[in-house]
Amino acid sequence: MESQIIRPGHLTAHQTATALGISLAGVRQLVRRGHLTRAPGSTPRQTWITVADVQAYGARRAQRQAA
Repeated sequence: MESQIIRPGHLTAHQTATALGISLAGVRQLVRRGHLTRAPGSTPRQTWITVADVQAYGARRAQRQAA
């Protein structure tokens, strides 16, 4: 279930998964491995990730795939 409150400049874990084209479990793994960082104010039940962090990871992934 997605939050009804959207924090400006942030994405939920579900929105991040959709933006990156991966599963929610994949987002959790990226956070666990340090590729994405949970934003301050995140709770164990509601993870927020900054849009800039998601865009930076997406760019790194695209560059890696192009090489």
